[in-house]
Amino acid sequence: MPVLIDTHAHLNDSRFESDRELMLDRAKNAGVMGVVTIGIDVETSRECLSLAEQYPLLWAAVGIHPNHTAEAHENDWSRIVELSQHPRVVAVGESGLDRYWKKAPLELQEEFFRKHLALARERGKPIIIHCREAASDVVRVLRDEFEKNGPITGIMHSFCEDETIAQHCLAMGLYISFSGILTYKTAESIRQVARMIPLERLLIETDCPYLSPVPHRGQRNEPAFVAHTAQQLATIREMSIEQIGQITTDNARRLFQI
Repeated sequence: MPVLIDTHAHLNDSRFESDRELMLDRAKNAGVMGVVTIGIDVETSRECLSLAEQYPLLWAAVGIHPNHTAEAHENDWSRIVELSQHPRVVAVGESGLDRYWKKAPLELQEEFFRKHLALARERGKPIIIHCREAASDVVRVLRDEFEKNGPITGIMHSFCEDETIAQHCLAMGLYISFSGILTYKTAESIRQVARMIPLERLLIETDCPYLSPVPHRGQRNEPAFVAHTAQQLATIREMSIEQIGQITTDNARRLFQI
């Protein structure tokens, strides 16, 4: 059985309320030895931290998602800063930029993105980066941070960009994480990128309850299904799932210091 870490999940989601413990048991039975559950605002960040305190399998990330920045109240950022000090919090985010949904002005998203980058650097924890139809803007902000402060510790989560963007991110120190999208018939361009990422920068995730991999498309996603992404990545890299599992788990443990 491979050893796996799901580096991006939203386990506070209401779709897990009825069977959360059974779901975590299935994850363990699939070889998952850790899951990072991700906050998208103050309330969900608190919920994720509470779950991480309750279940040893879980760790938390706290932040304000770019699509929720316009909803943030005056004191919300100070609450994220406070939560980020907790020992079960291993990352800052999910932050970044999103031009797809247009739920917040890009200028406001960028302001919060820069705050998250500064907080991650201050705490010595990785930042988890969301990027949707905003790759050039994300690279621009990251390049500014890199030139001012050096290598960036963090993850390009559920990577769906091209090789050029991947190379920019790798050059600045970031890890690249692949979700169940890697298994989709239409994702050959993403599989091509996955072939060239250095093994020491590879991570896997579910982004559950979203983005269920083949053969579970159309179902609620859950951490156990990260094994399908690991298997696809192993096939792409002409390795065994046990090898890919060990490599990505070692990478996650090093990055999150767990």
